[in-house]
Amino acid sequence: MPDIAMLERIAAGSPAGTTLIPWDWRTAPAPDRIADIELLVSDFSVAGPGPELYARMPGLTHVQLCSSGYEGWVRDLPATVGLSTGRGLHGASTAEAALAGVLSLLRRIPDAVAQQQRQIWDPLDVNVLGGRRVTVVGAGDIGRRLRTVLEALGCPVTTVGRSARDGVAPSTDLPELARTTDVLVLAVPLDDSTRGLVDARVLAALPAGAVVANVARGAVVDTDALAAHVSAGRVSAYLDVTDPEPLPAGHPLWTCPQVLITPHTGGGAIDWRERYADLVRDQLDRHARGLPLLHTVGTPG
Repeated sequence: MPDIAMLERIAAGSPAGTTLIPWDWRTAPAPDRIADIELLVSDFSVAGPGPELYARMPGLTHVQLCSSGYEGWVRDLPATVGLSTGRGLHGASTAEAALAGVLSLLRRIPDAVAQQQRQIWDPLDVNVLGGRRVTVVGAGDIGRRLRTVLEALGCPVTTVGRSARDGVAPSTDLPELARTTDVLVLAVPLDDSTRGLVDARVLAALPAGAVVANVARGAVVDTDALAAHVSAGRVSAYLDVTDPEPLPAGHPLWTCPQVLITPHTGGGAIDWRERYADLVRDQLDRHARGLPLLHTVGTPG
């Protein structure tokens, strides 16, 4: 694992006989015992060590991530190696970020901050969230948390998932659902089925004045189409993620008054490391006892 402080957290309470090896494969040479590694624990990293280093880890059976997203890891991961995400670690924090971003735009907080910096007192006309029709794309932990809070605020909520099931509409319905969506929240993993899911067709279907909040991955949204719609003033957007990430200098989304951007901090609550250490210790215990690991996802091959 690359984080020494995290290693020290995990060491307390790890199963007897466990050897923890500090190694940041992005910046440091391979450790002497690389061939003995059975579990690889990552911090926030968009991709794994790569084929050459994987080949030097014949004993590797599983990789543990601290993020919910894993799209960059599956490309090179050997088919014999399992992959677990940090599902649930960041759900509450990310749901709060989505809610805060939407509320900030509706309540015109960025405009109020700009006035404060210029020492101007000029009451603004603001909007309320209660009663607005919300579509949440993502039926996992984040989506469930958002639905609970939004319904408590008086918002009718539609949840969208990959396929139809009780209480969940299929993603194929999104272009039609967008027509009656005042707030569109994206909280879904990035894969082939969600890449570009919110395209020009979906954005054009949204009512004028709609808010788009992306706390998923930037590539879930067609960036060029979104830039066109916010620049025209049709919709506003809260973006905790972008495509590309970060946006290049001079990109119109940086300066568009209809856009609020945060630097991918949705899941970055201060205490996430303690929760991650607890999860890793649990996974180590399961591995030692021959039990299935938690939060596994499918990999190619």
